[in-house]
Amino acid sequence: MSDKTLYTAHVHVTGGREGAARSSDGRLDVQLAVPGSAGAGTNPEQLFAAGWSACFEGAMGIAAKARGITLPADLAIDAEVDLRHGDDGYSLAARLNVSVPGVEPEIARQLIEAAHRTCPYSKAIKGNIDAVVALV
Repeated sequence: MSDKTLYTAHVHVTGGREGAARSSDGRLDVQLAVPGSAGAGTNPEQLFAAGWSACFEGAMGIAAKARGITLPADLAIDAEVDLRHGDDGYSLAARLNVSVPGVEPEIARQLIEAAHRTCPYSKAIKGNIDAVVALV
């Protein structure tokens, strides 16, 4: 059985890290800047951090619903994405620090583990970058 495509994002980028990114539907329209520079705009690392953490929270919601658990409205994820440079060139490392107030820590850990197994972003980076997901 082949996978069914649910959505395809179309984004046009010009100018690389010092350019602009615009989606075909106009919902994304951002200036890009090199990380740490004085340039106005975001960078690919920030965009990845936002995308992964938003997707991860959705995966947690699916895991919670399957277990009859209601996630707290103040659930929050702080994402950190490092751009690294070493002997083999550039690479990424990433961390998600997940806060689940009011949920027993063991239950929260189970939901986080389930989300990390099912989140498309987590699956895409598994074995490809240093990634840590932690309950805080």
